[in-house]
Amino acid sequence: MNGADTAWMLMATALVLLMTPALAFFYGGLVRSKNALNTMMMSFISLGFVGVLWAVVGYSLALTGGNNYLGDLSLAFLNGVGLETGGTILGDVSKIPHVLYMAFQGTFCIITAALISGAIVERMRFSAYIVFISLWSLVVYAPIAHWVWGGGFLADMGAWDFAGGTVVHVNAAAAAFVAAIVVGKRSDYQSAPILPHNVPFVLLGAGLLWFGWFGFNAGSAVAANGIAALAFATTMLAPAATLVVWTFCDLMRSKKATAVGAATAIVVGLVAVTPAAGFISPMNAILLGGIAAIPSYLALMIRAKTSLDDSLDVVAAHGVGGTVGALLTGVFASKALNGVFDGALYGNPGQVVSQGAAVLTAMFYSGIVSFILLKVIGLVIPLRATVSDEGEGLDVSAHGEEAYTHVGGSAPVMRGTAASTQGSLSPARADA
Repeated sequence: MNGADTAWMLMATALVLLMTPALAFFYGGLVRSKNALNTMMMSFISLGFVGVLWAVVGYSLALTGGNNYLGDLSLAFLNGVGLETGGTILGDVSKIPHVLYMAFQGTFCIITAALISGAIVERMRFSAYIVFISLWSLVVYAPIAHWVWGGGFLADMGAWDFAGGTVVHVNAAAAAFVAAIVVGKRSDYQSAPILPHNVPFVLLGAGLLWFGWFGFNAGSAVAANGIAALAFATTMLAPAATLVVWTFCDLMRSKKATAVGAATAIVVGLVAVTPAAGFISPMNAILLGGIAAIPSYLALMIRAKTSLDDSLDVVAAHGVGGTVGALLTGVFASKALNGVFDGALYGNPGQVVSQGAAVLTAMFYSGIVSFILLKVIGLVIPLRATVSDEGEGLDVSAHGEEAYTHVGGSAPVMRGTAASTQGSLSPARADA
């Protein structure tokens, strides 16, 4: 066991766990005040339900040997997951405790499930949402993680995903797209102003996400080594480049550099560099981040003019950003740095094809199975909040609480609880 590797992975695991509360602030600031707590709870609740299921069975399904499509149950209930080193087939984890590696990977599953909530905030029934992300973590996330990171068929095909462009972001975005369609749009979507209630929360969330993302990407080296340092540097530079390009886009479009746009740019850059972080050079990370800004920005503009109510633009930020990042991994990867493979820029154009095949596979599987899950859950639990609850705000109806105390705000809360008193602009901005 290596003390330096173990110390770094302890820190990295804590950093990634922090990303889920950070996501709560990012999402929570973008919605209307009457739904702020409900939106934040959609992230926080994943820490519990998805975290427990990961330990009980998810880890075993995702990262044990099994077959090319799914792991087995040999590590269910953390059987055999202790203080010994090693224990998985992903990378060199022979120098840290097995239980620490399990926890690190669990933080990925938790935030991936939470990402989906951005597409259905302000109208999905909380109980149905909990059931959905719990089942989704087992039947969607675990298999895709196994295909890419657990020795499955996408890994055999040569598709590389350093820290989760396909497994996390494309996967969550496909589920979010389907959920937005199945649950339906908000009752006042495109008929009333839907503005973010707390932009400082959005900036705080984006900043904390960037901070946590150093654990997300650099921690995926599973060691305190040169690859971790490379991933750390690329995670700093790619979002910086995205922020620069995004700001110019904002200035050209509206002559204003928006705060919501800046926060969104940071997240898009982080998403895009995730699959490439330990495979590309720092200068190529700047190129990757700058390039990734354009398609995601355009996707935000286009979505805002459609009837698709992807409330916080999960598809544009995570789906488009993750896809672009995965494909550019196949362009910019350098074997001289990563010791594993080259991309098209260094003489291996076929890598782009492998990356694209993995993205499409994850996209279709996640979308189809998420659709089936939502339809089955809908037969038992209504997916939508009632019209009156949606109008009043889901903070009160789902939690009996409100985010802010204000004059006259306590009356609707006294609905059988002793709670105190108390929307959504997509990252594209309402005036898009």
